[in-house]
Amino acid sequence: MKPIYVGLCGVGTVGGGTATVLKRNAEEIARRAGRPIVVKMAANRDLDRAREVCGSDVTIVDDAFAVVNNPDIDIVVELIGGTTIAKDIVLKAIENGKHVVTANKKLIAEYGNEIFARAQEKGVIVAFEAAVAGGIPIIKALREGLTANKIEWVAGIINGTSNFILTEMRDKGLAFADVLAEAQRLGYAEADPTFDIEGHDAAHKLTIMSAIAFGIPVQFDKAYLEGISKLDATDIKYAMELGYRIKLLGVTRRRENGIELRVAPTLIPQKRLIANVDGVMNAVLVKGDAVGATLYYGPGAGAEPTASSVIADLVDITRLHTADPEHRVPHLAFQPTQLADLPILPVDEIETCYYLRLNAQDQAGVLADVTRILADGGISVDAMLQKTAGEAGRTDIIIVTHLAIEKNVNAALAKIEALPTINGKVVKLRLEHLG
Repeated sequence: MKPIYVGLCGVGTVGGGTATVLKRNAEEIARRAGRPIVVKMAANRDLDRAREVCGSDVTIVDDAFAVVNNPDIDIVVELIGGTTIAKDIVLKAIENGKHVVTANKKLIAEYGNEIFARAQEKGVIVAFEAAVAGGIPIIKALREGLTANKIEWVAGIINGTSNFILTEMRDKGLAFADVLAEAQRLGYAEADPTFDIEGHDAAHKLTIMSAIAFGIPVQFDKAYLEGISKLDATDIKYAMELGYRIKLLGVTRRRENGIELRVAPTLIPQKRLIANVDGVMNAVLVKGDAVGATLYYGPGAGAEPTASSVIADLVDITRLHTADPEHRVPHLAFQPTQLADLPILPVDEIETCYYLRLNAQDQAGVLADVTRILADGGISVDAMLQKTAGEAGRTDIIIVTHLAIEKNVNAALAKIEALPTINGKVVKLRLEHLG
């Protein structure tokens, strides 16, 4: 049977891994797909690197549009990244009637609605399994494996750089800046790590999962982002004493009045499996009404793990290449005309539990004042810890609350910080039991 011809745009880490795995497992992949899948053309700025990786039988060019405009190419694989030339390449490929596979989470999270609408008009597929959690097949699980369920929430550790930093801070008791420097030395963090440590990368991935889980358009601009750069090692230590671990957690939850969509450092009970995902590994926990909680764990990045997801998309498209477009799995799991117009809730409206750390004068009545303010705000206390800290006569009071609305917590904290017995700002972190 005639092969499916693939054009690679970008032969970096993931592109190189894709070319390598396609060659190494060519026979097995063809058995699964029903026909060979062959890289026919590749575009890369470093031509020598592309030739070395792809081999002499692949046409190598330095212009990605030469790949997109080649009539022999059936599927364009976009592995350039970003939202400038990558967006133009994807839209041009769609215009030319070609299917697209991409690992570009930023592109899908920010421009997915436009891209999917164009693809729908042209009857082509845009597949993006590799855009979320590297080698973990979470998109397929959400879109197909859990299709019988009404998804209640999704929670994920979906940025390996931040997870490595938090693991090292916990295990070695080091400050954030020291661990970041080590992560950069090891190549886990970029020279400018903002995209990872301030939650942008995780929020892109969470936005995509939220859209598929709840059948809503992608809405990255409404996601709440809070990074780990201001996290104090003291709070990691206190959280452990209380039986929790702190992770940069993406959470999206269905509520009666809308959808929560947030990324922030979050306490998770140590007994939860996801709390024990360490180093650069990723994990996603999905709660469905029929199946309950299911956990997906694995490498969230890397050449061949991510290539595994890219090639899975290539196989899917190959199987569906001649299928009626009306009978393909929709891009966001729900039929395009059935997407829900549910609002993304502002952070003030989210409901979760909280970890609060305040530095107070060690004298009678302080705790009574604090708990009275919390009670007046409708915030009940679940656990409390008091530790000697800082200068003599001062103490750290750590409070874990039951479920509360964020705006109520913020109002109570403003009153607590105004007390003459409280020193400085109260540290507030969110807590998810994930039960």
